[in-house]
Amino acid sequence: MNLKIGYTAQLWREGNQFIAHAMPLDVASSGETPELARQALDEAVRLFLTTASEHGTLEEMLQDAGYQFDEGEWNSPEIFAVERNAAVLSV
Repeated sequence: MNLKIGYTAQLWREGNQFIAHAMPLDVASSGETPELARQALDEAVRLFLTTASEHGTLEEMLQDAGYQFDEGEWNSPEIFAVERNAAVLSV
């Protein structure tokens, strides 16, 4: 049985690497280009979800991450903003 589980990815650059982060699964990977980072993230997400499934914790993990099951697929929470903020510390 195939199960479709969507996720939103965020990409950024750190030095000479691109980082891809799957929200809200909190899985990340990297690559030398944005496309390689996306490919590495896809593989990391599949492995993460496969492992959760093999351990019998997939449904619980997805629910804890805010996913909802509807019409045969798990839908990720709607991401409506990604914001850049700053914290100011007095040190």
